[in-house]
Amino acid sequence: MINFFKTLLNVWKIAELRTKILFTLGMLAVYRIGFWIPLPGVNQEALVEHFQRAAENQSAAARAAQYVAIFSGGSFGQSTIFGLGIMPYISAAIIFQLLGTVSKRLKQLQDEGPTGRQKIQEWTRLATVGLCIIQAVGWLKYISASGLVYPEWSGNFIWWVMAVTAMTAGTVFLMWLGEQIDKYGIGNGVSMIITAGILTSMPGAVMWVINNFQPGSREPGAMGFPGLIFLIAGFVTVVAGSVVMTVAQRRIPIQQAKHTRGRKVFGGQRSYLPLRINHGGVMPVIFASSLMIFPSVIFGMLYQQAETMGAGASWWAAVTRWLNDNFNFGAFPYILCEVILIYFFSYFWITVQFNPEEMAKQLKEHGSFIPGLRPGPRTAEYLETVMERITFVGATFLAVIAVTPMVVHRSLNVDMTVTQFLGGTGLLIVVSVILDFVQRVEANLLMRNYAGFLGGGESGRSARIRGPR
Repeated sequence: MINFFKTLLNVWKIAELRTKILFTLGMLAVYRIGFWIPLPGVNQEALVEHFQRAAENQSAAARAAQYVAIFSGGSFGQSTIFGLGIMPYISAAIIFQLLGTVSKRLKQLQDEGPTGRQKIQEWTRLATVGLCIIQAVGWLKYISASGLVYPEWSGNFIWWVMAVTAMTAGTVFLMWLGEQIDKYGIGNGVSMIITAGILTSMPGAVMWVINNFQPGSREPGAMGFPGLIFLIAGFVTVVAGSVVMTVAQRRIPIQQAKHTRGRKVFGGQRSYLPLRINHGGVMPVIFASSLMIFPSVIFGMLYQQAETMGAGASWWAAVTRWLNDNFNFGAFPYILCEVILIYFFSYFWITVQFNPEEMAKQLKEHGSFIPGLRPGPRTAEYLETVMERITFVGATFLAVIAVTPMVVHRSLNVDMTVTQFLGGTGLLIVVSVILDFVQRVEANLLMRNYAGFLGGGESGRSARIRGPR
């Protein structure tokens, strides 16, 4: 603990690092202030009541809104100018990232270096605006049809233009905010915004636990000491496991070929090729959870329509009721389908992002090889086999993390605001972003010969160059 506070003091001593951290915190404060600016024309009280009722009934709309809020940094439940969050920008970036593997034009731009990446970034921003307009129109139609917009505004064309423009401008501003954090702050700007949005729900989760902690009570929903200990132990275990699996690597030994020039021998060093166990990161869980929203919404709508058809369609009502109940959040078929999708997207993501032939070619061009394997196709085959095996481990970890909140919610009747910190997309994002932030701070400290958060002292002072403070 003493070393921790000493490290914090070292962070404050370095003027450049202190400025970056304060700038990042300032930008996040601006984001949170804008988060509470409501969209004109929307009945905010009716909107809050609508989503509270939907959350109590576990409707598909409430689950979709909650899921979008987890990794977008916004909230449809409040309908503010930042309601869309940063999700359209993330969607556009993912689309161009996937297109880069099939489009020769995008592949050439990526290979051009900073100039090509700047061009792709411009296209991503334009695509973000288009996605914002589409999502804003869809959201405004939903709340207008639900009677959540004041009647004098819902049929006004000027209000529609204003509302779409405001929500689009909010997302563009968040995109700019993230880029400013990348440039002048510390950490990945977009990821920091998402993390800030996720962590804001933690006080609510803590208050839920405090309000429901009633030792000795037999009332439904009351939590005793065993339940509290289970939640704390589960949170610590899941966070520790997420940290371990996020940084876990399979290191493949690499040998450099020796070159003789005159009487001197160069090369021959041994190094490692690190392959991440969880190579797909949080993306497989995001894709799987996104797709599982559609069966819930579709079967819920079919069940509502079947109930209005009368007694003549009782068999259809029974079928749709079964589908709605079993593909509801936390049901066994729902969990099984999501686990299958997580495995599928884990292997799909490495197929898109990991190219063993290209990696084997680069090793050969740099005069490196894996001991015991011939350079070229044999090396590529070995890398592909290793990646398939470790991806299975990573996919299993993701499946456990994704399923844990649903199981705890259904079995122990714990609110989702609490169980989302026992796993799922939000926890993975928070863990990866905080690890990245700590590593960046650590690098800045070590450059200036200070001990960092991850250990290490001030040894080797004479061998290091002290940077400016």
